[in-house]
Amino acid sequence: MGMGSKNISISEDAYNRLRRARRHAKESFSQVIRRGRWEEESPTAAAWLEAFPQVPEISETQMEMLEAHQVADRPPEDKW
Repeated sequence: MGMGSKNISISEDAYNRLRRARRHAKESFSQVIRRGRWEEESPTAAAWLEAFPQVPEISETQMEMLEAHQVADRPPEDKW
């Protein structure tokens, strides 16, 4: 049993976003849309500000440790 299809109209900018989202030239727009993830609600700045006080504070020791590791971080000699 084959799947039916529907024709839809979308704006040119939406079409271009779909086209850019393809992983390869033969990927259909249906496949791109099926991969899409849409949040039920978009996060807002108000929600972020409300959650911010719940984020644990980083201690001075932890901050110094992170900074030391960042300074010492180097890319591998052989990336393969």
